[in-house]
Amino acid sequence: MSSRRAVRWSPLPLLAAFGLLCGTRTAAAQTAARAPEWRAEREVVYQIFVRSFRDGNGDRIGDLRGIREELGYLRGLGVTTLLLTPINPSPTYHNYFASDCAGVDSAYGDTTSLRRLVESVHARGMRIWLDEECQYAVGDNPWWKESQGKPGSRYSGFILYDGPNNTEPEPIIYNLTTLPTYDSARIPVATVNLRDPGVLAYSESLFVSLAAPRGRSLTDGVDGFRLDHMMDDLDYKGKLKDLFADFWAPIFARVRAARPRVTFLAEQADWGAGDDWLGRGGADLVYAFPLQRAIASFDRDSIAAAITAMVRTTPPGKGRLVFIESHDLTRFASAVGGDARKERIGAALDVLLKGTPMIYYGQEIGMKGRQSNARLSDANDIPDREAMRWTRGLGDPGSAIWYKGTGPWWTERFNRDSDGVSVAEEQRDSSSLLSFYRSLLALRRSRAELASGDERVIATGEPGVLLVLRSTSSRASLLAVNLRDAAATVRLSADSVPASLARGRLRDLLSGAPVVSTRGGLELDLPPLGVQLVGGP
Repeated sequence: MSSRRAVRWSPLPLLAAFGLLCGTRTAAAQTAARAPEWRAEREVVYQIFVRSFRDGNGDRIGDLRGIREELGYLRGLGVTTLLLTPINPSPTYHNYFASDCAGVDSAYGDTTSLRRLVESVHARGMRIWLDEECQYAVGDNPWWKESQGKPGSRYSGFILYDGPNNTEPEPIIYNLTTLPTYDSARIPVATVNLRDPGVLAYSESLFVSLAAPRGRSLTDGVDGFRLDHMMDDLDYKGKLKDLFADFWAPIFARVRAARPRVTFLAEQADWGAGDDWLGRGGADLVYAFPLQRAIASFDRDSIAAAITAMVRTTPPGKGRLVFIESHDLTRFASAVGGDARKERIGAALDVLLKGTPMIYYGQEIGMKGRQSNARLSDANDIPDREAMRWTRGLGDPGSAIWYKGTGPWWTERFNRDSDGVSVAEEQRDSSSLLSFYRSLLALRRSRAELASGDERVIATGEPGVLLVLRSTSSRASLLAVNLRDAAATVRLSADSVPASLARGRLRDLLSGAPVVSTRGGLELDLPPLGVQLVGGP
């Protein structure tokens, strides 16, 4: 969602959780019976903020045609699935809070543009997910326009009203009745009545029509949906309760009957672990928010505890979306102060840990952007939604600089001409962050243990070193991350790692450098804030 959230979560009891990691070294080294794959963990998701990604028609606004033009770049990067932020008509720049949940914003194209994009994505063997948010209505939504003060309207029950005769529409989250925008507008907002049978019927038909268009083959429909701000009790008000069972479950059933392999990604509204959304909520995937916060902390024990909790609590057939950036967060490059070593650590943990990795557009080139709290509007998020850097110059064709000249988010922008952060400046540089992401994704694609293998943390006496074993029955790789700005040496006995890592010819799969392996075990020399992936041929 575009607004900042109040995050409700209980800190993971780190000591208790981390205690699970520190069994005997022999137990840590052995791979148990093969666990079932998690949902979508072989996918690589790329989140696109549509307005800012690529301008395909010269109006400086990102659009569906622009996305279609860059599918070759995305496929070459290693992306398998596109996740688009909302494309519905809306008075907001981010297109959350839709005027029409079934339409396409004219700035992005039309329904034909969407169909062509879906067809082009599928032609490349890729998938596409849409972000859907229809829990709230804005002032020009016909449900609201035609029902306010008109209890006889066909949409009479579609908006949740507090007053008699359809007066006093229910505010949205944080009791907001209007949304202040970056361009000084104030948009009226109200809560949709998700318990109205007409709203449920409309929503079921909407999702089915997008996933399995009537009269067309299933390949013409989208492959999944992100459910923004999903809740069982909307906004914790007690007015729209039991939504998991009474609203979302019927929708999921209808869509899955029409397209069995459709994926539902829930953005759990509390930004917690999301277990309830995978269980009672029926979602296929949830965001790995605890892991994201742990990675941002660069604290070994926090990361280890989050990894272990995910492995322990993810049900068979479900999955977790692993990420370090999104449209609601400060860019990782800014969060780590532009430290290239930390950016690579973040990349390695995002791509190589168990789960479904997500890359936010521009993350792979190190785009910067820091959320602001200075303004009471959606302008606070523009810094982490700046135009994707395709070339050296922001004014070059294709650059989606829709926010040019609109305020300090332009004059004080984070990304500048010829700053070294663009596809053009990085694509032929083997030492660039873009090249590093391509290498990580290629390894993940070529090695089964990294795509869908088991995962366990190996205990080490070095408090700043994280060791994560990824393995199948026939192959293993060891991810070693030094989270401190000082060199570290780690020695592992032969019984603490699988036999394939205790002897034989090993190398760092990221650099190609040999790794010392003897009958006595394994020795790793990690530079300050260094990362290695140890494996055999």
